[in-house]
Amino acid sequence: MTDSVLIVEDDIDIANLIRVNLMELGITTEHESDGKKALKKALTKPFSLLLLDIMLPSLSGLDICNEVRKQKPEQAIIMLTAKNSEVDRVLGLELGADDYMAKPFSIRELQARVRSQLRKVNLIKQRDLPKVDDAFKQPPNQLDNYKIGQLTIDDKLHRATLGAHELDLTSTEYDLLKHFVKHPEQVFSRAQLLESVWGYGHSGYEHTVNSHINRLRAKLEVNPTDAQIIQTVWGVGYKLSAQGAN
Repeated sequence: MTDSVLIVEDDIDIANLIRVNLMELGITTEHESDGKKALKKALTKPFSLLLLDIMLPSLSGLDICNEVRKQKPEQAIIMLTAKNSEVDRVLGLELGADDYMAKPFSIRELQARVRSQLRKVNLIKQRDLPKVDDAFKQPPNQLDNYKIGQLTIDDKLHRATLGAHELDLTSTEYDLLKHFVKHPEQVFSRAQLLESVWGYGHSGYEHTVNSHINRLRAKLEVNPTDAQIIQTVWGVGYKLSAQGAN
């Protein structure tokens, strides 16, 4: 199935530039300039990825992101923000965006970011497809499951649980948690997490990591301000504490 992207952008020139360069990658696109129409389309049609501008007529990109995340938790979302609008970038990530790009942006970087998100989307789709050779595979516990204390990752079902409680994670939150569970006690810098989970490195995008860590903690920790599972190692980065996950 061809990847599809909904471009939500009220600047026609920017929207057309994005469309042309995504078509170069073999991606089908649709475009909406009005916020309310874009939200309706995002909720009723299956898109691999949403590219959301923040400033839109009738409904902001932040509002769209918030509502889509509530109803379609695994929807991939990249926010497009003004170059100097740090508050909007942080708020977009806190509302559930998987990534953001500041205008003006490099087309090659946009293509790389889009490809990175689509790889994740397609991995999820592939896991859900029945395989004819399933009967010959090793037991799921050997291939698809990772467990640290009360935390379990079932990669075949794309499911994370803490004890008996299934965690409601976005695709990127799931990938971030899986990375930590596969490497307990290992400390990762923000740059390393960007490279390993998002698939690129950029010194100016640490907020992407920070916001996803905060959202993970809100779903994992009894007291997110005193995190016991995803711990901060001051001056270095973050790690998953095996003891904290017990």
